[in-house]
Amino acid sequence: MRRTFQGSLVAMVTPFHDGRIDEDKLRELVEFHVAHGTDGLVPCGTTGESPTLTHEEHKRVVEIVIQQARGRLPVVAGTGSNSTAEAIELTHHAAKAGAAGALLVTPYYNKPTQQGLYEHFRAIAQAVPDLPLIVYNIQGRTAVNVETETLARLAQIPNIVGVKEASGSLDQMTAVILACGPEFTVLSGDDNLTLPLMSVGGRGVISVVGNFLAREVADVTHAALEGDWKRARDLHLKLYPVCKAMFIETNPIPVKEAMAMLGMIRAEWRLPMCPMTPANREKLRQALVQAGVLKA
Repeated sequence: MRRTFQGSLVAMVTPFHDGRIDEDKLRELVEFHVAHGTDGLVPCGTTGESPTLTHEEHKRVVEIVIQQARGRLPVVAGTGSNSTAEAIELTHHAAKAGAAGALLVTPYYNKPTQQGLYEHFRAIAQAVPDLPLIVYNIQGRTAVNVETETLARLAQIPNIVGVKEASGSLDQMTAVILACGPEFTVLSGDDNLTLPLMSVGGRGVISVVGNFLAREVADVTHAALEGDWKRARDLHLKLYPVCKAMFIETNPIPVKEAMAMLGMIRAEWRLPMCPMTPANREKLRQALVQAGVLKA
């Protein structure tokens, strides 16, 4: 099984209203992405504040996004956990709900060995064999890196089709592309590294800034996929300052603040995520103004 996910997949925020999931707003966001050329949606990842969603809320968000998308673009549901059994349960649910794939974050806190990582992802793949799976490698949040040799082993499993690489290391990403071969999809987990990764064979990004600059992120990835490197570079450089501004504070604090400034959602998080400091909020506002995203 090999399904190619490519271009701009957006790691969706989860909108809240008075502490509850704002289901109407979530549906509006799906329509926004359909209208602006996003290539796929990824609910319930880091940007979607999945650690603070109950299992019922997690499943509901996945169901709403799939229902609202109505097959117009693929939905890759975040279903990872530091518990293999829990990840299997969430992945089963995503498959039953109609997801096109699942994104599985590396187990966090329990810090497995490389063999433990292999056994974890293999168990999920065997339990849900008909769903394409993407490994999500982000050592900065999980305390463990999926080494290239481990990914090369995982790439031999038919329904493990790719990796979201958020290591921040272009060297590691290049090694993964060489080790896993052209059929294995490598997606950037960092907007600022999307174009550099695509220049060595990456297929796109699972984007944060695409939550509100959907067309722009899609245009960068499409230009790169088409081999129009000058246009891709020009677009990338224009987006770069906004991409960096998304990490003035911990994701998804800045992206939700930016979307609130643009009137897309309420500025609401769940603890331990909290509003930006006034000084950082002003830095973010200035970055959006300078990029022409927000009026002064």
